[in-house]
Amino acid sequence: MLSKKKDTNPDDFWREYEENIGEKILSRSLGRYISGWEEFDSKGWDSLWGLIMATTGGFRFHHFPQQSWLDAFSRNSEKQKSREKTIFIPREKIISAKVVEETKWWAKILRATSPQLFINYTDESGQERQITLVIEFKSDGYKAEAFSENS
Repeated sequence: MLSKKKDTNPDDFWREYEENIGEKILSRSLGRYISGWEEFDSKGWDSLWGLIMATTGGFRFHHFPQQSWLDAFSRNSEKQKSREKTIFIPREKIISAKVVEETKWWAKILRATSPQLFINYTDESGQERQITLVIEFKSDGYKAEAFSENS
């Protein structure tokens, strides 16, 4: 999808990404997929790391595969070639989105928890579903409000 240049800076990456998807990125973060997307759940793709984005077109999650040297020794390494995995929920299918963070100082100390992003949406059959992700790095203060009609 994106060209791999050794000296590409982050601004160039994001500009090229926006050109490729044809949408403006309103908010972005690094995070982990937890549950709620049928294809991912059925294949056991939980805890995938990727980019979490609110765009002018909707919600996007993009996992870029990486293979470590340990993976190279695995019997399933060749059989399970990694590929990019994406989720796209069009803006008109999003019912609500919210980021939930622990607010009690003592709870933050006792258990380090990252903010969770919950997106309620309607699937192809019109059923309401919920996707759950964990925001591990809030590069620009990921905002669920980016999904509101005023964005």
